Amino acid sequence: MATQPAITPSRLDPGCPLLDELRALLGDRLTTSAAVREQHGKDESFHQPVSPDAVAFAESTEEVSEIVKACAKYKVPVIPYGTGTSLEGHVAALQGGVSIDVSRMTEVVEVNPEDLDCTVQAGVTRKALNEYLRDTGLFFPVDPGADASIGGMAATRASGTNAVRYGTMRECVLALTVVLADGRIVRTSRRSRKSAAGYDLTRLFVGSEGTLGVITEVTVRLFGIPEAMTAAVCAFPSVEDAVNAVILTIQSGIPVARIEFVDDMAIKGLNEFSKTDLPVAYTLFYEFHGSDSYAREQAEAAQAIAAEFGGGDFQWATRPEDRNKLWQARHDALYAMIALCPGKKAMATDVCVPISKLAECVVETRQDNEQSAIVAPIVGHVGDGNFHVSYMVDPENQAEVDEASALHDRLVARALAMGGTCTGEHGIGYGKIDYLNAELGEGVSIMRSIKQALDPDNIMNPGKIIRL
Repeated sequence: MATQPAITPSRLDPGCPLLDELRALLGDRLTTSAAVREQHGKDESFHQPVSPDAVAFAESTEEVSEIVKACAKYKVPVIPYGTGTSLEGHVAALQGGVSIDVSRMTEVVEVNPEDLDCTVQAGVTRKALNEYLRDTGLFFPVDPGADASIGGMAATRASGTNAVRYGTMRECVLALTVVLADGRIVRTSRRSRKSAAGYDLTRLFVGSEGTLGVITEVTVRLFGIPEAMTAAVCAFPSVEDAVNAVILTIQSGIPVARIEFVDDMAIKGLNEFSKTDLPVAYTLFYEFHGSDSYAREQAEAAQAIAAEFGGGDFQWATRPEDRNKLWQARHDALYAMIALCPGKKAMATDVCVPISKLAECVVETRQDNEQSAIVAPIVGHVGDGNFHVSYMVDPENQAEVDEASALHDRLVARALAMGGTCTGEHGIGYGKIDYLNAELGEGVSIMRSIKQALDPDNIMNPGKIIRL
């Protein structure tokens, strides 16, 4: 858990020439309102929020470029802002500066159904994109729990419940338009599915968390909506049984679209928050895509494996409304945990390990948590070895915060020792900088060199991913 960061004094007094330049460009779309600044300095994480000095609402790539040029002229930090749903303090203005809000950049620029791709402005949210695509027979599969912006999802290399079959933002982004620290506008790639043309700039910016540039447009892969989608829930007698069923399902080559683990504490929270009536037990959520017969074959094979590990009968959700309710409950797990523990906040984190180590890591984590008084539900996209722990603490109780931080430290150390990573999808922000150093060592110095080359004045979201 990151300590509270040092906050530099505001550089933007009322007579600051930067503010005059930005007002001339944006008019009333530049604000220094305390309430708006506060909103743009916090995300959904446990980390200390820090407000920017001003918020600029951009409506085009060209406007973002002009804003960044003005900030670069005065060496004032720039912090990109989409929907504010990140989980590692990504939008906190640690050194003050200007938050560039892209939420008004909501144009679907181009859809190419024959090529299974589309280009959108960075402020388009994932739900809005799928609503737009609904009549084309196509959908965009990456689904983090929040209705995040596509630009923010690219910036944090987001993932979700569909990743086991369709991949993460790393696999689903084809090209980006990015505004660099000096205001230059760069297109990282073309729409072709393959290219051997030089450095892979797209992958450089996917996951860069606004530290190398502001993403303003994203070209993403699309997929055909399956003929049949069938969801199911299955309860297990133990954590180990549930996770081992996942491992064997994946190793058997069953192409599940989703396979999620939710522990008994989390199920209790889901039942109360989302009004579901699931058995309070260690539970797997499944979904199968394909033709009617193919989805049925997948389900039968997965059910047979579940039975080998003591899994109960599958509870099926085949109607769209039932399936949507089930997955919305899963997506709302974090909010359910907060509602389950009044007066507490969730210190939410995630790790990812090789699938062969998943059962060992989850079981050891659960055992470690049970030795503590901290309530710590576990859920996870376990089909790809990624799971989340929410340490429920009273932020005013330093002893609880310290104990949860120690549990968190041991969780990350456990994942790294098993060949895993300190974050499967939340990203680094300023909350996991030390863990990144432990994970990659000298690799971080390479990242630092790239950062210094592209952003020599360190104005792009400073204090995130690496320290300078």
